[in-house]
Amino acid sequence: MAQRAGFVALIGEPNAGKSTLLNAMVGAKVSIVTHKVQTTRARIRGVAIEGDSQIVFVDTPGLFRPRRKLDRAMVAAAWGGAADADIVVLLIEAHRGITDGVRAILEVLSDRAGTAPVALAINKIDRVPAPALLSLTKEMNDLHPFAETFLISAEKGAGVDDLRRWLARTLPEGPWLYPEDQIADLPMRMLAAETTREKLTLRLHQELPYQLTVETEGWQTRKDGSVRIDQVVYVGRDGHKGIVLGKGGETIKAVGQAARADLEAFLGHKVHLFLQVKVRPGWQDEAERYREMGLDIRDGG
Repeated sequence: MAQRAGFVALIGEPNAGKSTLLNAMVGAKVSIVTHKVQTTRARIRGVAIEGDSQIVFVDTPGLFRPRRKLDRAMVAAAWGGAADADIVVLLIEAHRGITDGVRAILEVLSDRAGTAPVALAINKIDRVPAPALLSLTKEMNDLHPFAETFLISAEKGAGVDDLRRWLARTLPEGPWLYPEDQIADLPMRMLAAETTREKLTLRLHQELPYQLTVETEGWQTRKDGSVRIDQVVYVGRDGHKGIVLGKGGETIKAVGQAARADLEAFLGHKVHLFLQVKVRPGWQDEAERYREMGLDIRDGG
């Protein structure tokens, strides 16, 4: 059989389960997963192998109505990923149905209609009864001519294999784009930073929603095979620094331990992780921060 390869863009509203689906497809944790919306800032790619096909997933930020510069860059990145893809997968939540956000996405999909097939994946199917699923499937397909519809549970794995097999046989013929053992094209420094940011988001919940970023400043492989990783957590205000550090430094210590455990599991060897917290007012308006996240501050205004 001929080899197939191409890009698949996962699009949808914030928190629809795109990162969870990506991780289930790839079989490894390459995109951070939290319960807070808009945690995926960059176009993180995961690579899955299915038979003779290599599927490169573009995990886009959730599509929403942008207000800040960061928001606008994220939305532009999402549509940029969809425009460049060989296949687009729209992910919606079964229990939420057709929201205003889903309708807005469908409008843009219709306006940007091209040659790339668009599949519908209805996620979290365990939350609604079968008749409601059938009704939602029909209503969505009446609104847009989807190439295929899949009923899935990204978290539990139901229907994920069927979707992956369909993607594999629908991609164009061509040589593979990445070495077989490479599951993500995200630079390791950024992936490490995203891992730490995930732990911060989980730990801090609503206290510090989007007012921080993490940068990996140092990456040193030691003679014994272990890696020393130095990271800085940037916050926008002095008051935020204390929140991140926690009483007696307990918060940042717990975050570091959790991030290190994930990184050791991913890298397969010991990790020495060192975290600093620094105040950097206005970091969200610095173009360099966006470039490091794979975004263009000029996108979308």
